[in-house]
Amino acid sequence: MKQKEIKIIENYQLKQHEEVGKNHLLRLLEQIKQDGFIDVPLVVDQNTGIILDGHHRFNVIKQLGLGFSPCILVDYASSEIEVAAWQKGQTVTKNTVIEAGLSGNLLKPRTSKHSIPNVPEGLKIPLSKLKPRP
Repeated sequence: MKQKEIKIIENYQLKQHEEVGKNHLLRLLEQIKQDGFIDVPLVVDQNTGIILDGHHRFNVIKQLGLGFSPCILVDYASSEIEVAAWQKGQTVTKNTVIEAGLSGNLLKPRTSKHSIPNVPEGLKIPLSKLKPRP
């Protein structure tokens, strides 16, 4: 899977499948406010708009009052994308993720762990690019 182009997508088009941890959210909020940029885009299923990776970043973006998120769109049906459970003894499948995202019955924080090739890191996407249009 080659590296995908970053798309700036309106937040209302994105769906979470997991809740976020408050402590991690607060730490990330302070870091992003201080830095003034997002360094890793959200990874989103192109067919459903479900966030596969980046729930905390997405919630920071919303808390900052920004209307858009930097995203990489992927085909979640691809065999190159894998999902596993963070906790031993639990099972998480792609269907589990899709059902949670579409229904709004979110999974607990750190339930799913995705393996997604070629997600760029270390970017500096300025928060000013994510502001709602006037």
